[in-house]
Amino acid sequence: MLTAPLRAAALAKAGSNWKVFLGRGAVFALCALFAGCSHYGLGTGAKLSFHSVYIPPVENRSDAPAAAALMSTLLRDEFLRDGRVQLVNSPEAAEATLSLVLVSYRRVAATARPGDTGLARKFAVTLAGKLTLQDNRDGKVLFTGRPVDAVRDVFTDSGQLPSEAQALPLLAGDLAKKVAHAALDVW
Repeated sequence: MLTAPLRAAALAKAGSNWKVFLGRGAVFALCALFAGCSHYGLGTGAKLSFHSVYIPPVENRSDAPAAAALMSTLLRDEFLRDGRVQLVNSPEAAEATLSLVLVSYRRVAATARPGDTGLARKFAVTLAGKLTLQDNRDGKVLFTGRPVDAVRDVFTDSGQLPSEAQALPLLAGDLAKKVAHAALDVW
């Protein structure tokens, strides 16, 4: 039978062994974590063939009357936010030119009102465009007529026109992200 002082010493020694074991385990876990993350690369990893881009004002052939100015602004903002290429103000200063033509604005009834099935409660609104990316250094067209579109749901509880007007900036923002993805990511 152990006396009280010997028992306390044995428990203290056992407690310090656990502390050492936990400390070594934590150091091992951190080393394994950092070793696994050391070769991770942020971004797409693809090298672009151009470093500066000119984006002319968006051409609007759709039925959305205010979409061109809004889309031009949001598209330029998206490229500035991305930061992989420099945005320039003239085609002469740019290595590439990205043109967007809005070709359609559609709404499709997605949900009917419960009291009157002839009236829509929700519309699926689509803004579609076609992209052209041209290398200005050699005149080579990298792609032309590439379709891009964005879809948003619009609820008409507060009226169809106000709902669509409120959804247009969100729709244009979604389309701007898809355009940036199509132009800057691997294609």
